[in-house]
Amino acid sequence: QVQLVESGGGTVQPGESLRLSCSVSGFTLDLKYYSIGWFRQAPGKGREGVSCMSSSVTGDRTYYGDSVKGRFTISRDNAKGMVYLQMNSLEPEDTAVYYCNAVRFGINYWGKGTLVTVSS
Repeated sequence: QVQLVESGGGTVQPGESLRLSCSVSGFTLDLKYYSIGWFRQAPGKGREGVSCMSSSVTGDRTYYGDSVKGRFTISRDNAKGMVYLQMNSLEPEDTAVYYCNAVRFGINYWGKGTLVTVSS
């Protein structure tokens, strides 16, 4: 049974940092074969892509949305089955539920999300 479980969300003030973690388990193949990503959904808005990373076997290439470029960093630890999102200089506009994603051959796997609130 595939499971993606996010953690690390919370309430912070503008300018502060958070590190989200995603524990991945149940894949028949090593995590290194999967592309990974973080998405978010703010109140009243659709889900948007935050950052993604190609599979390790294709070079761990990264992508960032324009609104988070230079502030967020995606990373992975395949041996531990973990995916991370380091979020710095948080802004109120970053308030959302953040979802972890893994995909291979067009099949998407999702976590249930973790809430990040940025407020003074």
